[in-house]
Amino acid sequence: MKESIGYDANKRVKGRKRHLGVDTLGLIWAADVTSAKVQDRDGSLGLLRQAERLEDTLQVVFADSAYRGALEQLVAHLCDFELQIVDKPADQKGFAVHPKRWIVERTFAWFMKYRRLVRDYEYLVNVSLANVYWAMTHRMLNYLKPETNTC
Repeated sequence: MKESIGYDANKRVKGRKRHLGVDTLGLIWAADVTSAKVQDRDGSLGLLRQAERLEDTLQVVFADSAYRGALEQLVAHLCDFELQIVDKPADQKGFAVHPKRWIVERTFAWFMKYRRLVRDYEYLVNVSLANVYWAMTHRMLNYLKPETNTC
């Protein structure tokens, strides 16, 4: 069993981190939940294990600058897809939207509509991961539902 709760000193957050791999629509193809004390680049190893089954379809994977370093080397040696790190421009001051990074951030924002994902209610990491998949399944089913006119 994975350690359930930790503390991320950098972000000053106690709890868990959700690591997501999403497509260009923001729909999940890989997810992992870890203790907050696990660094982002280490937490992404669970996503890489899940990406092995998709190597035929993945061509380019975009990642945040937190995933720089050992992950780049690991992907270069083990995977058939290209890893591109999305950095903010050197001249940027303050907040700015980065199109490739915004896709996964939008997915995290969708999760805030689901009560069980707003706070860490769950004791087990596997239950928290199941709630992530449950919320995404609900989201995808809403895409399939035809629009109804209420006029």
